[in-house]
Amino acid sequence: MLQIARRDKKIHDVPFIEFQKEPPARKGFVEVEQFDKLIRLLPTHLRPLIQFLFDCGTRIEEARSIDWSQVDLNARLIHLEPEQTKTDEARNLSISSELYRLLSEIEPTGRVFDGTNLRKEWNKACVAAGLGRKIEVKGKPYDPRYDGLTLHDLRRSAIRNLVRAGNSEAVAVKISGHSTRSVFDRYNITSTEDIADAMRAVETYRLHRLNGKTVDSPHSEKLVKKSPSGTRKSLMALSSRG
Repeated sequence: MLQIARRDKKIHDVPFIEFQKEPPARKGFVEVEQFDKLIRLLPTHLRPLIQFLFDCGTRIEEARSIDWSQVDLNARLIHLEPEQTKTDEARNLSISSELYRLLSEIEPTGRVFDGTNLRKEWNKACVAAGLGRKIEVKGKPYDPRYDGLTLHDLRRSAIRNLVRAGNSEAVAVKISGHSTRSVFDRYNITSTEDIADAMRAVETYRLHRLNGKTVDSPHSEKLVKKSPSGTRKSLMALSSRG
């Protein structure tokens, strides 16, 4: 804007503006096994909402605004109108098998997802699942502070799952509704296990190359596990070659 103003001779000089440092990448997410335990600890009325957030990574406000008229259980689709999304763009979201089961048990009237006592029940379930803890606040013995997994962490978890399940990042962005790629990248968190998986994929790729095989995808960890002795010999041979 300032450059345009200078071009149009409305100002003489463009002042220097120091941008704030980019905040660190968000770290909170829940693994599939942890989520399976967590959702069983939640009240029945909250499970469809939590499952939907974990499946699609939508914003809580978007999910809670969905009406049954936007749901097609036969086609297993939920349609979000532009005015319901932060980006003002309509989106179609697929209903997973587990969410379909949960929705099939609900009377299809009014709003789809019930968020009654959402925060309180969420914190309680996370503490029970070992994903959060209560911290005593001085002077407030009956009102401890919660520290642990947040509802927004489900959005990050969904994005990780979408990408690691083999979906393209372009498709994952369409489902989650991120407005920019840079924000999406901050949500697509890499864990220690992801890094270990990457190295296993490299080892599989190298093993195939040594055996003279064409590798369509290096992400076939099963092939390494089938013949560990052969893998060790091949990797030792690679090391000896420098």
